[in-house]
Amino acid sequence: MLTPQDLRAKAAIVGIAESDLGDVGAQRYAIELAGQAAYRAVADAGLGMKDIDGLFGCVMGRFMSNLDLGEYLGIQPRYSDSGNIGGSSFISYLFHACAAIQAGLCDNALIVYGSTPRADGLRRQMPKGSLERPNYEAPYRPRHPVTGYALSTARHMHQYGTTREQLAEVAVAARAWAQLNPAAFTYGKGPLSIDEVINSKAVCSPLTVRDCCLVTDGGGAVVVTRADRARDLANPPVYMLGAGEAHSHRSISQMPDLTTTCATESSQRAYAMAGLGPTDIDVLQLYDAFTINTIMFLEDLGFCAKGEGGAFVSAGRIAPGGSLAVNTNGGGLSHCHPGMYGIFALIEAVRQLRGDAGARQCPGAEIALAHGNGGQFSSQVTAILGTGAAL
Repeated sequence: MLTPQDLRAKAAIVGIAESDLGDVGAQRYAIELAGQAAYRAVADAGLGMKDIDGLFGCVMGRFMSNLDLGEYLGIQPRYSDSGNIGGSSFISYLFHACAAIQAGLCDNALIVYGSTPRADGLRRQMPKGSLERPNYEAPYRPRHPVTGYALSTARHMHQYGTTREQLAEVAVAARAWAQLNPAAFTYGKGPLSIDEVINSKAVCSPLTVRDCCLVTDGGGAVVVTRADRARDLANPPVYMLGAGEAHSHRSISQMPDLTTTCATESSQRAYAMAGLGPTDIDVLQLYDAFTINTIMFLEDLGFCAKGEGGAFVSAGRIAPGGSLAVNTNGGGLSHCHPGMYGIFALIEAVRQLRGDAGARQCPGAEIALAHGNGGQFSSQVTAILGTGAAL
């Protein structure tokens, strides 16, 4: 029987890629971007599609994503997983892929995502069917997901004294990192100020448009293989040292505590598997769909005490030149956010550990944490990655 410790460093990420990102135009579709990212990632690993025997994927708008992906990419996998728990799915896929590889169910796994919300809007292609709302929320006509995150934000501010200025620090830091990333949607658009974030258009009190993630098109892909094979491939392997997952609710009205997520549980499991803790992490990639996410995840992942996240991010602490490198690609707030962001947190973590992040590279990075969030603080998945030097 596999135990968590059996998975530590037994598999490694050997290929990563993003598709074209941002505003790709009305003639581009989600599965095309997923395929573009997949081929780039497999080539980055020095492999071919014929080598892929594990497929983990999600294409927005496709009910049976992996069947479409397998057909589109010419893959007939031995192992397949397309369970959707929101934006954390891709870090969950990494965890599951490592377990499948260790169990001998596949040797080379491809994790892939594609989505085109901007292009869909240009095509006037609206989501089919009614929005998923339980009947006890529907009468209030919530504007999810922003309504749910605004609710948690307001509660955090009330309970812990978190300020609008502290929330704005998160957006300002993300934009500063994006100015170092030529692939970022906001690259070249200049820095943000605290006042600009606070005084931008209101979306759902207390959140303004600059507290909310981007809406972009994009895809991403990650290739995972056995650790013994990884050392012989094109790139330095990035090992999965620890992972953990948890989910606590589906609807924001059923969240056990509006100021605490089950990242407290997922991270404890990941730290235990890796034999590491928050002080060992060199670079941190968090799912920042809204500014409150970063603050709450810093607390729940153990980087500061509950209620101290606002003070922790103040004075540029998580911006370039600060004491903790967070969301070094610009995150969902300033790099990209095509509906679900988790795979991009993984990709950036790997880039940092490879030393391939260019102007935003964190010197000497050997251990990274990538954290995914799904729904409205509903599902949480944490992965700890390391270079060969971290083993």
